Amino acid sequence: MRKWTAGDLPDLTGRTVVVTGAAGGVGRGTAAAFSAAGARTVLAVRDVAAGERAAAAMPGHTEVRELDLADLASVRAFAGDWRDGLDILVNNAGVAMTPHGHTADGFELQFGTNHLGHFALTNLLLPSITGRVVTVASGAHKAGVLDLDDLDFARSGYSPVKAYGRSKLANLLFTLELERRCREAGSSVRALSSHPGYSATNLGTKGRNPHLVKIVHLAGRYFAQTEAQGALPSLYAATQDLPGASYVGPDGRYELHGHPALVGRSAMASDPVLARRLWETSERLTGVTFPLVAKP
Repeated sequence: MRKWTAGDLPDLTGRTVVVTGAAGGVGRGTAAAFSAAGARTVLAVRDVAAGERAAAAMPGHTEVRELDLADLASVRAFAGDWRDGLDILVNNAGVAMTPHGHTADGFELQFGTNHLGHFALTNLLLPSITGRVVTVASGAHKAGVLDLDDLDFARSGYSPVKAYGRSKLANLLFTLELERRCREAGSSVRALSSHPGYSATNLGTKGRNPHLVKIVHLAGRYFAQTEAQGALPSLYAATQDLPGASYVGPDGRYELHGHPALVGRSAMASDPVLARRLWETSERLTGVTFPLVAKP
């Protein structure tokens, strides 16, 4: 059976797509494929100059807008300036394996950026969204443990790997509960997750030992997928007829490479009770609530 590629994307002329973190890496590959398929593609980026350089190399209709997911004021400003309909939101941006730090609002940096920033953005934009919300997770979620009473690791002790796994687990739980709430509200919006496998990007190298960065880049050159290949699961999740809360990743060995397919997740990432608790905690921390009214 022939494998799915970006060439199988439908004609997206007239559709509007937002991709966070689209100035580089998998986000740039995702945005480029959407714009090549005819979509009006908005690159939501922290570094506007880098976003404009990325957009200049893309075909079709692209726009660049500033968005810093580590600052809820920036998230609110982005959503507050949005005046259009939105067909697809791809929550792609993220930080990985960072030293212990905090967002502008005082949240642990990886959880605050990767989960809370996207949680707030999605809910603020949700009244405008008509199609899909795709949130990019990672196979690292399987090592994640979510303790809602110790989100800053004050008791358990911080490690970059634990924090990253926790944030990616939160991405999957967010998708699970968003899908449930959209169905309950009678919304047509579908929530799905994806992960890119092993792709050649700079994620996880910022602020690291320069020798380690060289090793990562060398390994990426020989073993990693390109950013265009890493984008395929998100593109597939955003456009194909899949059940809500589906999780898409590469179909190759260990889900590191390959073409998009439905993949498994940890038992914790499938826990509906934990998903609801995370949602309630996220509403309290961000001050952003689910905007749709449940059907009677």
